[in-house]
Amino acid sequence: MDEKVQANYDSSSIQVLEGLEAVRKRPGMYIGTTSSRGLHHLVWEIVDNAIDEALAGYCSHIEVTIGKDNTITVKDDGRGIPVDIHPKTGLSTVETVYTVLHAGGKFGGGGYKVSGGLHGVGASVVNALSVWLEVKVYKDGHVYYQKYVNGGHPQEPLRMIEDCDIDRTGTTVTFLPDPEIFTETTVFDYEILKNRLRELAFLNRGLRITLYDDREADKKDSFYYEGGITEYVALLNKNKNPIHSTIIDVSGEENDIMVEVALQYNETYNSGIYSFVNNITTPEGGTHEDGVKMALTRILNKYAQSSGMLKNNDTSLMGEDVKEGLTMIVSIKHPNPQFEGQTKTKLGNSEVRGIANHIFAEAFERFLMEHPEEARVIVEKAMTASRARVAAKKARELTRRKGDLDITNFYGKLSDCKSKDASVSEIFLVEGDSAGGSAIKGRDSVTQAILPLRGKILNVEKARLDRALSNEEIRTIITAFGTGIGEEFDLSKLRYNKIIIMTDADVDGSHIRVLLLTLFYRFFKPIVEAGHVYAAQPPLFVIKHGKTIKYVLNEQERDEYLASLAPNTKYEIARMKGLGEMDAEELNETTMDINKRVLRQITVEDAIAADDVFSKLMGEEVEPRREFIETNATYVENLDV
Repeated sequence: MDEKVQANYDSSSIQVLEGLEAVRKRPGMYIGTTSSRGLHHLVWEIVDNAIDEALAGYCSHIEVTIGKDNTITVKDDGRGIPVDIHPKTGLSTVETVYTVLHAGGKFGGGGYKVSGGLHGVGASVVNALSVWLEVKVYKDGHVYYQKYVNGGHPQEPLRMIEDCDIDRTGTTVTFLPDPEIFTETTVFDYEILKNRLRELAFLNRGLRITLYDDREADKKDSFYYEGGITEYVALLNKNKNPIHSTIIDVSGEENDIMVEVALQYNETYNSGIYSFVNNITTPEGGTHEDGVKMALTRILNKYAQSSGMLKNNDTSLMGEDVKEGLTMIVSIKHPNPQFEGQTKTKLGNSEVRGIANHIFAEAFERFLMEHPEEARVIVEKAMTASRARVAAKKARELTRRKGDLDITNFYGKLSDCKSKDASVSEIFLVEGDSAGGSAIKGRDSVTQAILPLRGKILNVEKARLDRALSNEEIRTIITAFGTGIGEEFDLSKLRYNKIIIMTDADVDGSHIRVLLLTLFYRFFKPIVEAGHVYAAQPPLFVIKHGKTIKYVLNEQERDEYLASLAPNTKYEIARMKGLGEMDAEELNETTMDINKRVLRQITVEDAIAADDVFSKLMGEEVEPRREFIETNATYVENLDV
């Protein structure tokens, strides 16, 4: 952002809303969860404060360091938090920011024209949920220091500890998360931090962000993208064979709302549209995304008609036609964003729709006029998608149920459960007829449905919807689920609360699992997002000693269990047979009994990362897929995608 705001960043810039009560009692209200996701959220809150300085034009480099003791240090070269006494609290402004909830430059005090971050609770909540936190402020040739302990209590007042170069400014924060709060884990995941920090560097062109990991020698990554989201699109399309060389880059500002859009089409049949508001991802979209997509459809239709590619009697291109093979980033900066939706990640500001539409349409139309060859390629792809859409509509009708028909012998495959209550029903997608037969005999027929799969299903990463719908296996799956597909998809009609993939823990089983996950991610993404998809985890070994029979999932569990046995215990170890070799009793005992089995829930933590995984695994290049499957054949059930 070129325009700098209120250079006299002092105590008057910080507005206090309320105190810091109940954060430790109800941490989920402030950071969503105390799982690994909540742990990493602490980092985002502190980094967001540094990003705000970058958005205001005062910070050029942010450094994040994971300490050997799993502390986090965030260092920026911004202006430094004000150190004078805050008029409303009587405390130093630093202490106010770190001990009073909703105290910051984001709440109308004039500190920031635009600010990122999810809630603005930031520093004080991180402090409340830490064993200790210390802050150093570099300002006016001095270094100021304060430490907080036991969930945010100041150990001493803010004090000046030394002098520094008059040109050095910024804030350095170090904190240690409290294991009493984060009982699941306090260990930071380098890859999670790396992916989000890289994303922030893309979204803030010209900002350098460096990540260090002191737990491993010389481990670091540094991100700097002068091209911003244009370089982001290039990265996302790296494995997707773009159909035109130029990445279309649009930016503009209207009524203090900045709009940036970058897009490029590729050879795939899937779209990847990712939107952000003030660096916050908006997976549910919103008015910014709506405005751009409306303009995209309108301008492509206008160009197709004016160029003669679309004849007068041809059907106009629809939104889903122009999205096929599209990779697009929409990023806006808004001084007062309003969010809606269940997860508060959908932009609701009505004025943004028209602004985004206008800014994008004008620049996109100009691009098409100035690049006729690339425009022709883009329109031809959309027209081909339009024809495929019509074919897919006809094929989709084959997947519809006719009333409450008996589907037990649908395609001679599905053995449905007796219960019609979706909340307790589950369906097993089983590799092979042999395992399917044992599963049918070993199941609880009231709540468990079995769908045997013959061989490997179609790789939908390389197929349009119309071709996927001509595949019998996929049609059976769609019909069994009951949700419909494409524009008719309705999550509320899902017939099973759990969709369980049950395949062998070998290369073939892993490949089938990845093919199914690709199908779900591309065509049934809301099912995955809602947490309905699981991978069964059949044991790898059985250990017998005396009258005890113990099933273990992997080598590590085997070794740990053997180590727990009394010295000189005689035991036998056998590697488990494949699913198809187990009888009904064994399959029930090890993999299907709800009181004994182990399931792994499949999640989509990060849509962009997941999209990259599937593009790499299931795209045109064979080697990345072979390498991944061979490496993860035993452990792929633990893959979160």
